[in-house]
Amino acid sequence: MGKNKLQRFAEMKSFDNVFQPTHNEVWETNYQFKGKWNKDVFKNDNPIVLEVGCGKGEYTVGLAKQFPNKNFIGIDIKGARIYCGAKEALDTGLSNVAFIRTYAELLQSIFEAGEIAEIWITFPDPQMKKVGKRLTGTRFLKLYSNLLSKEGIVHLKTDSNFLYEYTKYVIKENNLKVLVDTNDLYHSGKADEILSIRTFYEQQFLNRGIPIKYHKFMLEGKAGFIEPDVEIELDWYRSFGREKKE
Repeated sequence: MGKNKLQRFAEMKSFDNVFQPTHNEVWETNYQFKGKWNKDVFKNDNPIVLEVGCGKGEYTVGLAKQFPNKNFIGIDIKGARIYCGAKEALDTGLSNVAFIRTYAELLQSIFEAGEIAEIWITFPDPQMKKVGKRLTGTRFLKLYSNLLSKEGIVHLKTDSNFLYEYTKYVIKENNLKVLVDTNDLYHSGKADEILSIRTFYEQQFLNRGIPIKYHKFMLEGKAGFIEPDVEIELDWYRSFGREKKE
């Protein structure tokens, strides 16, 4: 591990907007703030917006700046990335931002049913060979549906045509309510100030001429989900550690 990472990890221990649950706190029991994020952390009753796989936290921080009357939480397992967003939030005095360093699979140990108003998924690994790890797969949608309020919304921004098409099939197979669906966001007329927040990776994709895809849909408290039985063409390009199509 590089010296810079070690310094960041050490510094993050002093950040009051970063939470790093221990193994026992999330694997064997419920986290201490489950159902209490508004009361004990944000000290208000504002809606909570969750970014799953937040990376450097550009969206979490960007949205928090635009919506001071909402609370934003970014979750990611990679602390060196979280550091960037957490430090910016502290440096700019954003009190409506928090970050959690843990696995997305453990969301149900961290949040109470109905505690989340919106979920953002921005540029995740499409996991073309591992359906159980896809953040818009049925495994995760079941988790999200339990955590979201009845009117809760899921947003997906992705460069991956594979993940975009897969999510489209999931939405259709499960008859989910679609609010927005576009395979070329910045030429669709739908790229408002929220959608125009650009992450580090997003800008790299745009520079390469890869269009950005976007889904906005609702789960409406659905309990069970059906995995679509479809063959989808794999992404043709190698991208930030993703496996290239054979």
